[in-house]
Amino acid sequence: MNIKQTVKDSYAQIAQSSGGCGCKSCGCDSNQKPQRQSGKLGYSQEEMDQAPVGSNLGLGCGNPVAIASLKPGETVLDLGSGAGFDAFLASAKVGLTGKVIGVDMTEAMIEKAKENARKGGYANVEFRQGDIEALPVKDNTVDVIISNCVINLVPDKTKVFKEAYRVLKSGGRLMISDVVLTKPLPEAIKQDKELLVGCVSGAILKPEYLALLKQTGFKDIKVQKETPGFLKDYSVSMTFSAYKP
Repeated sequence: MNIKQTVKDSYAQIAQSSGGCGCKSCGCDSNQKPQRQSGKLGYSQEEMDQAPVGSNLGLGCGNPVAIASLKPGETVLDLGSGAGFDAFLASAKVGLTGKVIGVDMTEAMIEKAKENARKGGYANVEFRQGDIEALPVKDNTVDVIISNCVINLVPDKTKVFKEAYRVLKSGGRLMISDVVLTKPLPEAIKQDKELLVGCVSGAILKPEYLALLKQTGFKDIKVQKETPGFLKDYSVSMTFSAYKP
């Protein structure tokens, strides 16, 4: 299975269909509207109403913006920014003196996000097509990195964390929601394409995930919130913070 192509094709389809992941695996239930799903993750009605229509596709597994303590003037990077929902919420917090950069590998998502930014008049948000394993961002230029249910989809998570470390300023912070495993997956689940794009099959064990962060150089790694994943016997949705010294 070509993991990247499978993910790209699936999320291009989601972008074109305007909402819902089409599966239940990442906590995103195909029978739920995106707003209902986001409400369960802790987004307020006010936040959902302020974001451009079509930006909230209900693809998250947490609410990284809520723990990020964003301040006016900060530069924020959203890894796997999708149609821009979290990026737009972040932009309101950093203001016009700040900046938000969204990076996504799927062209259809980038186009959708750019259109949403135009519709909403977001002057401080920029979307770049690229791979989060090789970020189109300069060294030491970002104050805060956010990401929502994306890193589990990436084959080489070590590269993602190394790139995050590279672009963060000293003292910069990583605020991530992602799916991790509580025990190894059966082989049949690992090979399931729907469960891959649904944020399960590509996930790794929680201790391994946290160890990768530490090996990369991140400090003060703290799990802020944990909730059962779709496959309750195997996965959890974890929101955590970490810092670059």
